[in-house]
Amino acid sequence: MKKRIFSLFMVATMACALMAGCGKENSTPATTDVDKTAGATYKVGIIQYVDDASLNQIVSNLEERLDELSEEKECKFEYEDYYFNGQADSTTINQIVTELINDEVDIIVPIATPTALICQSATEDNQIPVVFAAVSDPVGAGLVESNDAPGANVTGTSDALNTSAVLDLMLEQDRDLLKVGLLYDKSQDASAGPIKEAKKYLKNAGIEYVEKTGTKNDEVMLAADALVAEGVEAVFTPTDNTIMTAELAIYEKFIDAGIPHYCGADSFALNGAYLGYGVNYATLGKETANMVAEVLVDGKEPATLPVKTLDNGTATVNTETAAALDLDYTKIKDMCDGFVEIQTSKEFSK
Repeated sequence: MKKRIFSLFMVATMACALMAGCGKENSTPATTDVDKTAGATYKVGIIQYVDDASLNQIVSNLEERLDELSEEKECKFEYEDYYFNGQADSTTINQIVTELINDEVDIIVPIATPTALICQSATEDNQIPVVFAAVSDPVGAGLVESNDAPGANVTGTSDALNTSAVLDLMLEQDRDLLKVGLLYDKSQDASAGPIKEAKKYLKNAGIEYVEKTGTKNDEVMLAADALVAEGVEAVFTPTDNTIMTAELAIYEKFIDAGIPHYCGADSFALNGAYLGYGVNYATLGKETANMVAEVLVDGKEPATLPVKTLDNGTATVNTETAAALDLDYTKIKDMCDGFVEIQTSKEFSK
């Protein structure tokens, strides 16, 4: 995967270019006049929110599937020159979208909810198709009117989390659980719904919960220390990119304290957490590419192309962490549609 990261220099350079061109009328993107015949070339803009194992896996499989579709549909999807990583900075992502629009891309693929929201706002006037990936709650985020009928130029794939299923696994692992920590970034839209569901679930189960939040790595590390100090017996984190990027820095804190960390994606387990639960992100990347082809080649309208939600039932257990915590994870295997054993690493292997 070819990575392009917007530096502050690039942002400043673009800002100057935009100021210099204020007197020029923007040209209409080529999206509406795309030649949907064999041999056509389509420019696919891809914007990844931040570096983490799950999002990297999505992009890798998205690009791989686009290459396959180029052969299958006898066309060409160009993405290498239109891939960027926004490094979780909204100003940078806005500048990236501006560049992609000026490049007259045929479609924009934002990875994760914050990126998708910026792309939605930037394409309201020009109506460039947007096919997002890994948005946990498209309706709640205001990206679509409904998952079945998105209603505008935005649709995509969802990694919606079954919060109750994760907590069921937690309680089955430890039926004497009394206090649970909730670790998340309160600015992440993807975390709001699952955290609300977790509070309701734990309250109904008569289990105390403690909330700690962080918006950047050092804050997340302090939040993890605080949960340890509060004496929680397990920690839950939803599909939260901020916590995901910090997992390698906090998982040993939880191991040393004897606290299993249950999370909303397999990448957390890859990076040291005890258990990740949710969708297969490799499959999600491929499904996103399929939707790109449906829009560009098959001529389907995002407004009527339903959001694709993957099955949500695969648990990924870090066997090294399980051994360090002296946990027998075989007792929860039968509760999952899929079960994967993994060891700590920074990235998924191909």
